[in-house]
Amino acid sequence: MKRPSAAVLSLSLIAMAAGVPAVAKNAAKPGLPLVAVAPQYDSTHVYVAPDDVDKFVASFLATFGGHSSKQVVATVTPTPSSTTSQLLQTPVGMVSLFGFKTPVPYPFGAERNGYLVSDIDVAIKAARAAGADVVVSTFPDPIGRDAVVQWPGGINLQLYWHTTKPNYAALETIPENRVYVSADRADAFLRSFLAFSHGKIASETTTAPGLEIGRAAETYRRVRIESAFGKMVVLVTDGHLPYPFGRETTGYEVADLDATLAKARAAGVSVLVEPYTVDGRTAAMVQFPGGYVAEIYSAQVRHAGP
Repeated sequence: MKRPSAAVLSLSLIAMAAGVPAVAKNAAKPGLPLVAVAPQYDSTHVYVAPDDVDKFVASFLATFGGHSSKQVVATVTPTPSSTTSQLLQTPVGMVSLFGFKTPVPYPFGAERNGYLVSDIDVAIKAARAAGADVVVSTFPDPIGRDAVVQWPGGINLQLYWHTTKPNYAALETIPENRVYVSADRADAFLRSFLAFSHGKIASETTTAPGLEIGRAAETYRRVRIESAFGKMVVLVTDGHLPYPFGRETTGYEVADLDATLAKARAAGVSVLVEPYTVDGRTAAMVQFPGGYVAEIYSAQVRHAGP
C-alpha cells in the first residue's frame, strides 16, 4: 500500500488539531480547590530492575548533581509487594526510584509522576470533579497516603500526601512533564488537567516543528502549561513516533547542554538523539542505565534589542 507523503501527514496533523475547539487559557472551574504545593515536591517515577538501581543512581546524580535519600525496602502499593525505594533530589528535578523485588502489582509502573498535594481527600474529589478517573483508590504508604488517577487520554498520575510535611529547597530549573496524547482526546485532557491544576496555557501552536518528535519534515500541535505543580508540555500526535520519542516522560532543563551530555556519557548514559535546535532551545534524548529515557535541553539566551 502506498504511504502518504510527509506533506500530506503534516497537513493531516494540522487538520486534526484545527478541527478541535480551542481550550480556554485558564480553565480552572469555580469552586475547585488548589491542592498543588510546589514543583520541587513533584517527582518522576522511575522503575528499574534491582540490579540496575545503583547504576541508575550513580549515572543520574553524576549527570545532574544532587543527592539520594537512604535506600529502603518497603511496600509502596496497596497489595503485597516489595521494592527498594529512594528519592533522588537534583537541582533540575526529582526522581522517585523503585527497584521491585517482586512482580509489580497492576497498574503501578504506568504512572508517570507523583504530585504532592496539600490534602489527599480534597485532591481526589477535585480530580474527579475535573474529569479524572481514580484507578487506584487512596491507600496508606509508610510515610503518608497515595492514590492513582487517570486523565482523559489515558495519562496516569500518582497523587500523594505526607504525614510529616516535607521541606525541600526550590529547584534551579523546573522540569517539564512531557505528555503525548491523541488529537481525539487532547482537548479533553487539557480541560481536565487545567481545571484540576488551576494552570494556564503558556503557549500553543498547531505548527510546532516535527523535529521535536522525530518527524523533521512535518509539524504538529504543541501546548505548554504552567501551574503550581510545575511545567507540562502536551504533544498532540497521530502516534507515528520513531523511537525513542514518546518513551520520555520528563524534560530536564540545564544551563549547558554540551557539558551535561559530557557528564552523562562519562557516567554510562547513552545519547539516543544527538542535540538539535528548534524554537529557542537545544535538546537531546538520552537513556540512563536501567532503561529510563529522558529529554535534556537548554534554552537559548535571548538578548534584548537596542
